[in-house]
Amino acid sequence: MEPLLCASALVLLFLLWIRVKGLEYVVVHQRWIFVCLFLLPLSVLFDLYYYLRAWLIFKMCSAPKLHEQRVRDIQRQVREWRKDGSKAYMCTGRPGWLTVSLRVGKYKKTHKNIQINMMDILEVDTKRQVVRVEPLANMGQVSALLNSIGWTLPVVPELDDLTVGGLVMGTGIESSSHIYGLFQHICVAYELVLADGSLVRCTEEENPDLFHAVPWSCGTLGFLVAAEIKIVPAKSWVKLHYEPVRGLENICERFTEASQNKGNTFVEGIQYTLDSAVIMTGTLTDHAEPDRINRIGLYFKPWFFKHVEGYLKEDRSGVEYIPLRQYYHRHTRSIFWELQDIIPFGNNPLFRWMFGWMVPPKISLLKLTQGETIRKLYEQHHVVQDMLIPMKHLQAAITRFHQDVSVYPLWLCPFLLPPGRGMVHPKGREAELYVDIGAYGEPKVKHFDATASTRQLEKFVRDVHGFQMLYADVYMNREEFWQMFDGRLYHKLRQELGCKEAFPEVYDKICKSARH
Repeated sequence: MEPLLCASALVLLFLLWIRVKGLEYVVVHQRWIFVCLFLLPLSVLFDLYYYLRAWLIFKMCSAPKLHEQRVRDIQRQVREWRKDGSKAYMCTGRPGWLTVSLRVGKYKKTHKNIQINMMDILEVDTKRQVVRVEPLANMGQVSALLNSIGWTLPVVPELDDLTVGGLVMGTGIESSSHIYGLFQHICVAYELVLADGSLVRCTEEENPDLFHAVPWSCGTLGFLVAAEIKIVPAKSWVKLHYEPVRGLENICERFTEASQNKGNTFVEGIQYTLDSAVIMTGTLTDHAEPDRINRIGLYFKPWFFKHVEGYLKEDRSGVEYIPLRQYYHRHTRSIFWELQDIIPFGNNPLFRWMFGWMVPPKISLLKLTQGETIRKLYEQHHVVQDMLIPMKHLQAAITRFHQDVSVYPLWLCPFLLPPGRGMVHPKGREAELYVDIGAYGEPKVKHFDATASTRQLEKFVRDVHGFQMLYADVYMNREEFWQMFDGRLYHKLRQELGCKEAFPEVYDKICKSARH
């Protein structure tokens, strides 16, 4: 009885505190209370539901049959839109809060919402070495199934909740991208419902223009209903080598060397200050040294970026063997390092042991419950950006990031960008090594201004023929945007496929100056 009375008293005091301080104050300044008490348990229930649902559907082999019905339903909705006079642009009916992007999709309130409830894995074809999936299947779901049968995607973007549709229509990257390229470059086929309600399949040989134009188009050429993605045989472990490096010039040289070495299956850097970083290189293996195994995915383990920082603080190199799927999703539990701003004590050993099994909170639930006040605070006092820069400009780019935002850690991930005809390709006709510089956190520069600072970064990126990931806030005007991206094929297809009346231009859909 006494524990119950104590708990009741604590709840009462908590409610009184909220009454005195005000709900908005608590949600903004003590958000961890709401996250720990409500969002973490709710996130567990979400994950459990989707896991059981995906497992049952795949085991019952009902996904292909259901898929055909869903495609026909999407076609019906599009044809009804045309029959009703095509009065507004179309968009997917998925609520904006369910996406991983921090951007609020206000356009969904004015556009015709087409319901696309497609989240299943349709087929694993080991002979052709491809997996066919629906657009809302996510990386956690796909990697879990493929690894269980001895296969994997060549590129597995880190966060569990990233969907195939988002990675195709936007972009995705992983520490294996210096070999395989971006997520779009491991895709071999897309199936789309177009503005006239027709279903088309596109590959390098079949409808090749559309195949090259779909990536980065953000759903403005048609509705993706399936994708075929390359798979490769998996191994049990990643042998990961940690190397602390000091001095910006040394960091850039060592990172470039590691990225150019195709003997490294994985290459990643985490930069903790302007002059200090840890560079990680990994290879796949079926054998592990027992005394060097580190199962970093276990709920009570330190957050990965904090574990890596230990090598820097101790100024020592090291080698570990990490289970493959735990390596792929190494940044999921701490949402890279964003969770430290939401739950400041989240990496405390006591918290990890008691509550780590519920971490992380779903990004979608964080968005749903953040409210306008927190959203505006994040917009003005928080940076979430990924800039894709030619590797030869890495040192200048890091210096630019330091001057404009000074956010640390910085994530460094190399990738090979092949020539092409879509929105994103190198300046020349040869493949070129690029690097994704990811900045996630609170800027430390004085008098930070989100608009001015981001525009400075965007200008630098345009000047070196780089690209900005479109999930983040984009402040460019229309002319600047199409200086950064090659819109020739995209605009040609928009005209040919009747997209101008059916879908907004990608700039109007994602850029702040167009949405305000």
